[in-house]
Amino acid sequence: MKLLTWNVNGLKSIMSKGLIELIKNLEYDVLMLQEVKTSQLPLDFQFLPYKAFLNPSKRKGYSGTLTLSRMEPISVKYGIGAEEFDDEGRVITLEFPSLYVINVYFPNSGEELKRLDFKLKFDQKFQEFVQGLKKPTVICGDFNVAHEEIDIARPKDNVNHAGFTPEERKWFHEFLSTGFIDTFRMFVKDGGHYSWWSYRFHAREKNIGWRIDYCLVSKELEPMVKKAEILEKVLGSDHAPVVLELMD
Repeated sequence: MKLLTWNVNGLKSIMSKGLIELIKNLEYDVLMLQEVKTSQLPLDFQFLPYKAFLNPSKRKGYSGTLTLSRMEPISVKYGIGAEEFDDEGRVITLEFPSLYVINVYFPNSGEELKRLDFKLKFDQKFQEFVQGLKKPTVICGDFNVAHEEIDIARPKDNVNHAGFTPEERKWFHEFLSTGFIDTFRMFVKDGGHYSWWSYRFHAREKNIGWRIDYCLVSKELEPMVKKAEILEKVLGSDHAPVVLELMD
């Protein structure tokens, strides 16, 4: 199984930058897109060899997730059972015979951390939702947190900034300790590898970035992980796609 996750920062915007051709060329089994900012898929998606599952935000032009799957899932669940979060279209869960695949877009803590409490409450509700699943699980998406100092270009400058607060990092660490593996770190131990860069100050050209997009797997799936990487050279969004390959 080959999976790709990507915060596209607007589906319509990235469509104009060649998304459909990119999808055709990548040949992944499951694609998980975040921040699609739309409630309706363009007609182009009808001609792709994928089943499309869209979870839009009730607020127009905001948030939203889209999962494309070559395989027909056993079941599909939208959200985590908490209206205040589910109204923002942040989670899609596909059930397959041997595992779950979750597409998730975590809230941003916001300027001056105005949504930090909201983010931390979402973290907890999401964890409760995952713990209720009865199969090994793959979780991919934009977690809006850099876990360790190695995951951010300028850690000292960003302490207590959204996405790098002690509270957010502590939750992520504790979530991993419940039985999940950060697959990228199975293969890459050094710093300098990021999945998001600000549009300001030529941050991407200078590689002043954050690693906030992840593919996590249950520990039971660890022996099946064949490859995990960030496609840093793929443009079109302020995020780069993150990919995961699992062996049968």
